[in-house]
Amino acid sequence: MKKYIVALLFTYTPFINAQNLELKQLSENTFIHTSYLQTDDFGYVPCNGLVIRDGKQAIVFDTPTDDNGAKELIRLVQDSLHCQIVMVIPTHFHSDCLGGLNAFHASGIPSIANELTLELAKNSGSVVPQRGFHNSFTFKVGNEKVWIRYLGQGHTRDNVVGYFPKEKVLFGGCLIKELGASKGFLGDANMNEWSSTVAKVKNAFPRVKLVVPGHGEAGDSSLLDYTYKLFTKQN
Repeated sequence: MKKYIVALLFTYTPFINAQNLELKQLSENTFIHTSYLQTDDFGYVPCNGLVIRDGKQAIVFDTPTDDNGAKELIRLVQDSLHCQIVMVIPTHFHSDCLGGLNAFHASGIPSIANELTLELAKNSGSVVPQRGFHNSFTFKVGNEKVWIRYLGQGHTRDNVVGYFPKEKVLFGGCLIKELGASKGFLGDANMNEWSSTVAKVKNAFPRVKLVVPGHGEAGDSSLLDYTYKLFTKQN
């Protein structure tokens, strides 16, 4: 059995234990949750999501990879952060984003995603988010707003990003790569549009300070620059 793991970024102090799940505090009110997915091509892959809280409420970007991890995350948010999860937002249709969605629904937590995500999830036989939005959606958690934007294709046709203006934190999901990363899984990618979509993300959120990729370590806006260059066509 895996040990309970706690890891925090920057200057924050550990205070949460989780089984088969890592939780890192990124800023005062944002937390990276990391679960794991066994893949044929890339082995045992860490997969990131983000929890954003304000007051007694929280929202979650991307579920852990399975229902057991999702149940553990829900418990942690309730018992350790003392928050009620009011929404879960899968950022695209792959299992590293919605593999634990059934557990959220079973706990009475609603879900919303890009309309394309609903379509692609249904076509792939995955759990389908309950509601859809077209291009953009603004959600209130506590007294603060969180922005969800669809700015174009890249890792998938449906990938969206989330932004927490109060703390200038961007959840890029699998559209954004950690520094030094390879291109990764490209089975559903649009290689021709990936860089232009990342450029739109950078233009849309010029004040961003912290960026969370779908896999690997968080950083600053240099992750956007790295991803842009990684997918720019070479002459």
